[in-house]
Amino acid sequence: MLYLVGTPIGNMGDISQRAREVLASADLIACEDTRRTGILLKNLGITNKLFAYHEHNKAAKGPVLISRLKQGETVCLVSDAGMPSISDPGEDLVKLCIEEGVDVSAVPGPVAAITALVLSGLDTRRYHYEGFLPSENSERKKRLEALKDIRETMIIYEAPHRLIKLIDELILNGFGSSGAAFCRELTKRYEQVIRCTVSEAKEYFTGTEPKGEFVVCLQPLPEESGDIDVEALIGRFLDEGLSTKETASRVSGMTGISKKDVYERVIKYRADGN
Repeated sequence: MLYLVGTPIGNMGDISQRAREVLASADLIACEDTRRTGILLKNLGITNKLFAYHEHNKAAKGPVLISRLKQGETVCLVSDAGMPSISDPGEDLVKLCIEEGVDVSAVPGPVAAITALVLSGLDTRRYHYEGFLPSENSERKKRLEALKDIRETMIIYEAPHRLIKLIDELILNGFGSSGAAFCRELTKRYEQVIRCTVSEAKEYFTGTEPKGEFVVCLQPLPEESGDIDVEALIGRFLDEGLSTKETASRVSGMTGISKKDVYERVIKYRADGN
């Protein structure tokens, strides 16, 4: 049996009694970082053989784990924090188990995405989990463009050294006026939730260095332009010194009107001498 075991995302007091028992009784504990999981086990008073299973060795180590599972061993899979199989290679191991007829069970635990969502103050009835955006520019741009069509609260993970870049990208894609919650150090001593618009976040983090891993909950763009004064938006962005192309991109993101149509309206706005 493979057990997917949820571990604390910060506060060690969040480990469940069932998680303790399952980890203690396992033959093997597969983890992303043996040093980090080793600290967790030491705090729990558990001595067990750790097995490194992560993004860079999953192709080779996955079959090894399947072999041991088929021999009747009990294997636990943990991530560095939270529930395994969410934005980590546990997803691949679960698929392998299903393909090979190996039973899989879950020991639920903390999840950063849901913790941030319920703290955000945004709509929790429906939500879209995005996780980490691709690092490659082309794929990243595609995903950012796709976010503009999502009508539920979005949940994005980001590292502190890339947070300003993410904020700039969101603004460029029209999310400047969208409400957001920037959640850091969840369940830890210095837990903080900053609720503001994306544009306000740019101002805040320009003066305050981002620290800790972030979960960003983001309000979707308006479904229709409705009563939005498109010309007023165009004038505002041009007054701020944005180029015709940048203005078209931002207004398109905020209103749902195609970039091509907005671009033509910006050209007309300039030609009319506004």
